[in-house]
Amino acid sequence: MSPRPVAYRSVTLLDGHGGPAREGTTVMTYGQEIVWLGPDGDVPPDADVVDLTGRYMIPGLVDAHQHIATPPDRVAAEKILRRQLYGGITLTRILGDDLRQVADLARASLTGEIPAPDLRTAALFAGPSFFTDPRTAAATRGAVPGETPWMRAVTPGTDLPLAVAMARGIGATAVKIYADLPAPLVHAIAAEAHRQGLAVWAHAAVFPAGPGDLVRAGADVLSHATLLAYEGAATVVRSFAERAAVPIEHHRFRSGADASVRDVLAAMRANGTILDATGSLLAHAEGFTEDDARTTALLIREAHRAGVEICAGTDYETPDEAAYPALHDEAEYLVSEGGLTPAEALRAATLAGARAAGEGATRGSVEPGKLADLVVLTADPHADISNLRTVETTIKRGVPYPRSRFEAR
Repeated sequence: MSPRPVAYRSVTLLDGHGGPAREGTTVMTYGQEIVWLGPDGDVPPDADVVDLTGRYMIPGLVDAHQHIATPPDRVAAEKILRRQLYGGITLTRILGDDLRQVADLARASLTGEIPAPDLRTAALFAGPSFFTDPRTAAATRGAVPGETPWMRAVTPGTDLPLAVAMARGIGATAVKIYADLPAPLVHAIAAEAHRQGLAVWAHAAVFPAGPGDLVRAGADVLSHATLLAYEGAATVVRSFAERAAVPIEHHRFRSGADASVRDVLAAMRANGTILDATGSLLAHAEGFTEDDARTTALLIREAHRAGVEICAGTDYETPDEAAYPALHDEAEYLVSEGGLTPAEALRAATLAGARAAGEGATRGSVEPGKLADLVVLTADPHADISNLRTVETTIKRGVPYPRSRFEAR
């Protein structure tokens, strides 16, 4: 039996593009799709009408940087994903992990077996020396780190067409360029990934290749604004492990970004490279200093001023008992420390995140033809970005998930 249209009436719409709110709007969905929106008026007689007077509607939120299977723990992953969905998140970008388990979670989410956002994933490519990192063993259990389709050690002798094809075969959306790779290999990996239709997601520095190398190679998304500070640094960092012994040169950023970083930001703007800033991560991860936090905030502000598109990614998660997932912290950070307006932070957490995940054509904004990924709020996030924490209902692919069904635990 065909589904009935659903008309969400009399809502104030914030469509994700960053423009002004539209009061008295009806958004109509049919199955998984948004089919019409406009001023309140007549609706088809067979439509189910949902009166949203006094409510606000936004696109489904996107966490553009998350890990749920390093190491694999199905129970913990389902808790994270459930809290994300009931917190308004309808799409999550997974940057690495054991893609065997992530693929099953993605299938379960898509079929409605578990309440969870849709998932888009990356296969991790790094230099051989990186695969002594214990996380790689945790994410390749039963196999050899560096020799799996989802975690690949790359050398000049690697058959890149085959390696990228194997990443595609396990369902990856992208190749994640991670660590211990020189610029020529970065360029080769990116070129082959793009040739085969995969996106290129990367740390903003992968050592020895730096931010400028990654932008020139055509990376679609760079993660961690902090790493932009290594462009033009006096000491060249040769590996991921060596980075810990080479502190960021904070003095270079006391009065703004220097010429080297400004050149990278200009290139990112020109190339359409998205910055996955992960600014709020610094308050939750070990080893970061107040100087690191100040430099990171400055770099995000500089990127924003340069016109670089910024998406909201986290790279951590709040505790199980927390009411809302970490994406809300990141959106608030982008306003309080990153210099974005609430409307810009909302775009970062919706349309920019969808674009980072390769889904900008199908979600991230409220418009006909896109997926019916929507969130109903009881307060206006353009007035205060913390009002994203007033989720009443998350709608994913047309299916409503009322917040009242969620219990933090």
